[in-house]
Amino acid sequence: MMNQRLSLSSTVTMNNGHKIPLLGIGMGGMGEGTEASQGETAQNVILWALESGYRHIDTASIYGNEEDIGIGIIKSGIPRDQIFITTKIWDIDQGYESTIMAAETSLSKLQTSYIDLLLIHSPRPGSQTRIESYRALQELVKRGNVRSIGISNYAVKHLKELMETNPEIIPVVNQIEVHPWNNRKEIISYCTEHKIIVEAFSPLTRGKKLNDRVLVNIAEKYNKSAAQILIRWCLQNNFVVLPKSINKMHIIDNTKVYDFVIEEEDMKILDNLDEYLVAGGWDPSTSD
Repeated sequence: MMNQRLSLSSTVTMNNGHKIPLLGIGMGGMGEGTEASQGETAQNVILWALESGYRHIDTASIYGNEEDIGIGIIKSGIPRDQIFITTKIWDIDQGYESTIMAAETSLSKLQTSYIDLLLIHSPRPGSQTRIESYRALQELVKRGNVRSIGISNYAVKHLKELMETNPEIIPVVNQIEVHPWNNRKEIISYCTEHKIIVEAFSPLTRGKKLNDRVLVNIAEKYNKSAAQILIRWCLQNNFVVLPKSINKMHIIDNTKVYDFVIEEEDMKILDNLDEYLVAGGWDPSTSD
């Protein structure tokens, strides 16, 4: 279990030797039917997050805010090499050549010479296409455009399929929806076995469970918010965690998770809440 020595600047070393900050700001949509923040809103989120000490930004081409993130980073004045940027290849851009082109577009929009972590956004385009897409990711690493590569929304069957191709570069991350009501034990077990870090998106259940009585009782015990408990639960499970907010105070509050430890008995209570809640409204890991 992680302990109180964790801080906002804490990182974990990935299987390729690069480090990833444990806490990142998620830049996707806030809930079903809502678009990701764009324009000045997105730029402000980046500025607030960086001012608050975040050094990890998670976006995707489909979010439509890569350009604003690039602007926000430049406005912040924080050197690029101190910020970890993740983006993703959307379904319609998958395939070898189109993945290369999509990555080049993301580089241009983000106004950066390299992407820290590039993910295949989902397995939905099918077996051959996702295998070709991953081959393109490996090529982008060789070209120096991308430092680390991984996948998102991959179930065990998709991970096994990828590993059976004997990739030269093993994925460093599988980004999936994880929280106590969708604990993904089978996927996490496989990832742990193969030294693939689990990144938790929608760790706050998109607000759906923040008033859950079990969670609220635990939050009151530690004098913390429900959101802070969920973020800490992820950290103590060794996940990289990506909460989202467009509210400045929530962005700041989501960093205040390093001055307490959830006791083992309360972790077990949270671990037993699983009900396969898909807070995001979609679960591409069920794709063929």
